[in-house]
Amino acid sequence: MMKRIFTAIKIIPEKSFLDIHSSFQAILANEKIKWVDTSNIHLTLAFLGDIDEKRIPELAVMLKLKCAGSGEFDFTLAGAGIFKNLRDSRVIWLGVKEYEKLISLYEEIKAGLKETGFQTEDRQFRPHITIGRIKFIRDAGNLGKALEMYRDQFIQKVNVEELVLYESILKPSGPVYKALEKFRLV
Repeated sequence: MMKRIFTAIKIIPEKSFLDIHSSFQAILANEKIKWVDTSNIHLTLAFLGDIDEKRIPELAVMLKLKCAGSGEFDFTLAGAGIFKNLRDSRVIWLGVKEYEKLISLYEEIKAGLKETGFQTEDRQFRPHITIGRIKFIRDAGNLGKALEMYRDQFIQKVNVEELVLYESILKPSGPVYKALEKFRLV
């Protein structure tokens, strides 16, 4: 049986994050946007897509080895943006700063995935937190104003102690993320 799998860092939104998330929803209330439920907030390191569930134990062993001893670290959430442009935007995101250790962990995981024969997306890693998926925007100017409000805004510090292996279960109401295993970084 196939399972839709990804590795991520779970984010526990603080008040400032929740306030910005709510503000975007209020400002863009008349737009067609699927907002990420705040209980599902995470930073994806590697999206593996559909893999045979028989390979999950092999994946878990590799992740445990790569995570062990890498050490916990912090990064900062700050700023907001979109992928593409105002006329053809797809994702509203919150930015990640001070992420050198995050890049190191990402590179370790990516190398481990390659060594064990797992396919990953072949695009540059751009750490971000997706807060909304845009279906259609009528007023791009309004979106631009909302982004400008939070362009350089500090949101919160994130302490990273573990990596999570998730299964993404797609449902009509939105995805459900099921933690399959957690890997300590200490």
